[in-house]
Amino acid sequence: MGIKRIKTQNVKQILANTEHFYSVGAIIGDAGVTAVNGKKIIKAGTPVGGATSTLQDSTAVLTVVSDDKVQGVLMHDVDVTEGNANGTLLVWGFVNELRLDKEVTINGAVKTALAGKITFLKRNK
Repeated sequence: MGIKRIKTQNVKQILANTEHFYSVGAIIGDAGVTAVNGKKIIKAGTPVGGATSTLQDSTAVLTVVSDDKVQGVLMHDVDVTEGNANGTLLVWGFVNELRLDKEVTINGAVKTALAGKITFLKRNK
């Protein structure tokens, strides 16, 4: 057993307001995630969900979705290269879409399903 060195970078802040939000821990699955440069990274702001509510069952595995099964968006990047991983799920708050990576898509179905829970803004500051 030894020390594993991991190169990291600053955490991307997707929130438009860092004082008003609610998040929970969630298990994030790698289903449907394509590896880039050998890594399967799901970007912050990506909508995730599934048939089982993580608020009702903490063992529910959430995956990337783009429909009404969405339960929230990831607050931070999640590395699922080695399979399921822990992530932070934003379930209420304000997301600045201008801070999302270009790979992240928030479509109309996601916005409708999350209405009243997550508000998506486009703010330069």
